[in-house]
Amino acid sequence: MYRRFMSDATGSDDGDWEAIIEFRRIGTALQVIAIDPETGREVSMVGDPRLSHHELGRLAAKKLRYVLNKQRTGQSGG
Repeated sequence: MYRRFMSDATGSDDGDWEAIIEFRRIGTALQVIAIDPETGREVSMVGDPRLSHHELGRLAAKKLRYVLNKQRTGQSGG
């Protein structure tokens, strides 16, 4: 398991934002989990282990940001 903090992982201009990014090797794939330290909300995705940890972490953090924004605006998932 590999963990690191990423600041402003999505490249947005709304100030510093941090997420805990965790990588887990599952067979031939890599599971990436992004956790918001303030809310405890987490999302996961499965990616190609040939991609860099930076790129996979950025994508997971972007997904987390999307879920948090959706939650704040009261939209439900489908």
